[in-house]
Amino acid sequence: MSHSATLLFLLSVFGLSCSPSLQQAASDSNDRPNILFIMADDHTGQAWGIYEDLLKAYVKNDNIQRLAQEGTVLDRAFCTNSICVPSRASIMTGQYSHRNDIYTLKEGLHPDRTNIAKVMQGAGYQTAIIGKWHLKQEPSGFDHYMVLPGQGRYHNPKLKTKDNWQDGNKGGTDYEGYSADVIGDHSVEWLKSRESDKPFFLMTHFKATHGPFDFPERYRSLNADRELPEPESLMDFGPETTGRHAIGQKLEEMGRRMESGLAKPNSYWGQAQVQPFSLDGLDSIAARRKIYQTMTKHILRGGAAIDDNIGKLLDYLDEAGLAENTVVIYTADQGYFLGEHGFFDKRMMYEESLRMPFVIRYPREIPAGKRNDDIILNVDFPALFADYAGVETPKFIQGRSFRENLTGNSPKDWRTAMYYRYWLHETFRPAHFGIRHERYKLIFYYGQGLGKPGTHQETVEPAWELYDLELDPNELENRYGSPHYELIVADLKRQLRWLRQELGDTDEAYPVMQQILDEHWE
Repeated sequence: MSHSATLLFLLSVFGLSCSPSLQQAASDSNDRPNILFIMADDHTGQAWGIYEDLLKAYVKNDNIQRLAQEGTVLDRAFCTNSICVPSRASIMTGQYSHRNDIYTLKEGLHPDRTNIAKVMQGAGYQTAIIGKWHLKQEPSGFDHYMVLPGQGRYHNPKLKTKDNWQDGNKGGTDYEGYSADVIGDHSVEWLKSRESDKPFFLMTHFKATHGPFDFPERYRSLNADRELPEPESLMDFGPETTGRHAIGQKLEEMGRRMESGLAKPNSYWGQAQVQPFSLDGLDSIAARRKIYQTMTKHILRGGAAIDDNIGKLLDYLDEAGLAENTVVIYTADQGYFLGEHGFFDKRMMYEESLRMPFVIRYPREIPAGKRNDDIILNVDFPALFADYAGVETPKFIQGRSFRENLTGNSPKDWRTAMYYRYWLHETFRPAHFGIRHERYKLIFYYGQGLGKPGTHQETVEPAWELYDLELDPNELENRYGSPHYELIVADLKRQLRWLRQELGDTDEAYPVMQQILDEHWE
């Protein structure tokens, strides 16, 4: 293959382009759309009712459905590090963890760092963030912020503003009500009080559906007398069943947390509506089923409250005559396991954790009732925002605007594979990186903490996993080592090596990684 042909191939595989990003022809602020970016925490696609049939009949999703019917749903939106703080940092900076230096749950986004809110502000947008921030340090680039301290409370939350900001969990004012309702109400209030001669960029971030999965009283009876259908791999009790290498975060740990809340009502888990909860006298099968049913019903109840508040925001846009020229996005900061592989939580590179559910509506430009299966990443989000603002993609952003994709005109050189890396090493969830191709997924568990905050010092033996997503969409069989896939693995490794170099994630600063890669790559 010639050098030029090789370059074209690589551009096609990874969606890199030598051409500048799409520019808005109009520069007048009245012609540029408002942007309402709504994001929930851990509200996984399996609980939306527009992705999976399993729970579709059990989900309260009137307004999510409305957005899907009036806009476009992304079927392959992915995060690049499936954990709350790094994913949110990537959305703000358009950078992978190794570039923005936010690897685990311990780091924060420094106010002096360039971010997309500052870009939007500089482009003449009025900017605000209301709800969950979770990036530790004071938000910057926002004309107004009103954010939870850390995870915040589900009931009567405390919210911090410029007037009462203090680092950590200090500062703030208490507000009565369920957190999603409070965040939704204050978002509408800000929209009503904004400067109407400027376009707005509002980030509304809900705490729900993050553990401990609390919900408002009005949804206590939702699915109370119904048995939810179970995922195919609910009874996967260990790596030996699928050939996977990671133990993962098992549902039994969730059961322990819910039982501990019963014993300690003032604890983190004790504050939630999971009480009363007991697994006494149940065998392993019955216990796992009860944990799954309880956890998932509570998540669906919290999701119902989010849906209510999406409705509040949509109704306000209609009443104010703003709907036609407002981009509305609803997404989650990553996915979440609802019993698949016997897991809860996220972090792993399996589909339920990796995928970010995403729906977008912009009546002036985006077709209604469509779905898009291009590979879109969280590092692409800020490039899209800048594009709508009429700003060329800033050089600090590693992602790429997908505005053309949303109109049905995906660039020919759009990526056909993506890079993922999870840094928060634990022995049961080892640090790993990998490539997610349109059909295949190759994961390398390197099993090292590399001195990152919060990681386990104990290491894990490196291992590979390969999944054929066409034949095995639920990732129930690790096919690495199968002779049938030998050439495919070799090609994926070549692509993975090239992508790591292109993105600058080469591990040159970690001698132990160089040794591991030399020993285990081939």
